[in-house]
Amino acid sequence: MSFNSISYSVADRVATIVLNRPEALNAIDAHMPSELSQAVDSANRDKNVHVIVLTGAGSSFCSGYDLKQYAQAEGANEGQQEMPWDPMVDFELMYGNTEKFMSLWHSNKPTIAKVNGYAVAGGSDIALCCDLVVMTDEGKIGYPPARVWGIPTPAMWVYRLGAEKAKRMLFTGDLVDGQTAKEMGLVLDSVPSDQLDETVDTLAGRITGVPRNQLMMSKLMINSALDNMGLKTTQMFASLFDGVARHSPEGLWFKERAEEVGFKKAVEERDSGDPIAPDVSR
Repeated sequence: MSFNSISYSVADRVATIVLNRPEALNAIDAHMPSELSQAVDSANRDKNVHVIVLTGAGSSFCSGYDLKQYAQAEGANEGQQEMPWDPMVDFELMYGNTEKFMSLWHSNKPTIAKVNGYAVAGGSDIALCCDLVVMTDEGKIGYPPARVWGIPTPAMWVYRLGAEKAKRMLFTGDLVDGQTAKEMGLVLDSVPSDQLDETVDTLAGRITGVPRNQLMMSKLMINSALDNMGLKTTQMFASLFDGVARHSPEGLWFKERAEEVGFKKAVEERDSGDPIAPDVSR
């Protein structure tokens, strides 16, 4: 298979998917969601694969959607419609991407996110759609667009952390390091960066000895508990709310601010702690 934004390989019963846009910190482009889903499907159809490991090329796992091209460009674009806004156009795009990221969760085979560096915004969405997450102590994970202009569409935060800690993360948009994420119960493990490969290889190797059907039964049984808690309905709401967040008065203000001062500066202002959109907020 030929990919633009990822790479895919299989060895020793492990399929490895690499988010492969290191020059952009593996930011999510138009190709990545579909290619990720296609690679997961290939691994599921391959009888030689027992476990899937997902990681990022270069210094980061994934920096989120490539928002600079959307937020900073003047006028409407794929992430920002002209008014009147059609929420279902937005929903079709974002819920479609959510389902592609969730191919990792719905995969018949276990998935491990090997988080090197940052898993931010949409990058945290992808990581948290995996069954197990191992990250570096120095790494960072979080969803800063929860401050303005975004809602995490897979909505995995509450299912991994519980309501109170999920609210703590999304009310602030803070990033936390690997050790803090482990202490919170957000990720399985956090290790020094020079131990990440060995730790994940050992974990994946332990899983590869288990029959594929046994892995599938365990995963389906556990996932059904979250399904019964309303995961799919929560994701539908989250995908709709993500579109609302980009077209609210505050969301439109942020888009205009990014056009005016550049996306990097607008993000610095967003995360500073100062009031967001003070002149337009309702």
